[in-house]
Amino acid sequence: MSRNSESVFENFLRRHDEAAWAGALESLLPAVHEVDRNATSIWFAFFPLALARAFEQSNEPEQLAARLLMQGNYRLDDQIDSSHAFLYGHRHWPEVKRAVAAHATQFTEETAAADSAMLAAHVRQVAREVATQLKVEESLLVGITAVAFMTLRQVGLAAFAASPGEVRLDGKTARQSPEKILRERAKDDSQGLLGAFLRTTDKRWTVTWNERDPTARFQMIHHQEVASAAATDKRDWSQVDPRCTVDEGPIPVQCRSASCGTCWVGVLGGAEKLTPVSPRERKAMQLFGYVDTDDPQPTIRLACQAQGEGAVSIVIPTWNGVFGKYLRRLREEEAAEASQGAQAVSQ
Repeated sequence: MSRNSESVFENFLRRHDEAAWAGALESLLPAVHEVDRNATSIWFAFFPLALARAFEQSNEPEQLAARLLMQGNYRLDDQIDSSHAFLYGHRHWPEVKRAVAAHATQFTEETAAADSAMLAAHVRQVAREVATQLKVEESLLVGITAVAFMTLRQVGLAAFAASPGEVRLDGKTARQSPEKILRERAKDDSQGLLGAFLRTTDKRWTVTWNERDPTARFQMIHHQEVASAAATDKRDWSQVDPRCTVDEGPIPVQCRSASCGTCWVGVLGGAEKLTPVSPRERKAMQLFGYVDTDDPQPTIRLACQAQGEGAVSIVIPTWNGVFGKYLRRLREEEAAEASQGAQAVSQ
């Protein structure tokens, strides 16, 4: 789609750069229910605007993907209705998607001019409307609505509106309350009557990698790396995800030394139960482009480096790549161009 054929709302979203979206997300997170607060941050890390913009600006996206060592399904266009399945708010996606599409079609130039910096306010407005319609807490819809806005920004209104907007939840998952999910995430495994006397190396913790699937669990020995523990699941996961190898479990992994970035995961619950980020892991995640934070126990980790000290709930992204250095160079080039443009205007 050309810029000239974009809707007013699409142009409004496009005017917000990565810093503006980050600011909007920061202001929205306190209003997101605890059950989806980490999940919302994780989704935005899984589908970063900076990477989407890099592909939008590329004349040869396939060559760019090869250059950035992209593996798996990194295209949001192919997973509009499923990329956010790990959010509690996913169950309300059909209503949220319709409301966001309606908001987009009703958006006018006057609205854009009046609210040019109020991206978060528009998210809250739509979330509030859907919450009233469904008679649920607004906080349960703020995260998934923010996801819908960013999804529309990246895929365009036509593709966004054309997707079926369907979700698939079994009865048990649909009936779970946010409070029950939070209790499950906070709960550690009982070590039995002898638990207090066990050596730490004998303690085992459950890693949940898909909260909607009761079989998506594996055991992790105390202070074992998450990726190593995943290898105890001997099912052939290469049939499910081509990035996986036989006998390595559901988390894609290649090097086990923070050199490939294949094993990055999001931590929905229990981030504080994983060992702090080492300098090596932090440097590697910045190189890959996954996260740049000083948080010692962030919600994005390399599973080959993070060691368990309790039960955790994680989500596995559908792709991986090495794009941090590339994006930094793009930002520097854009900043230089902007500076040159400003100098030309002043002269």
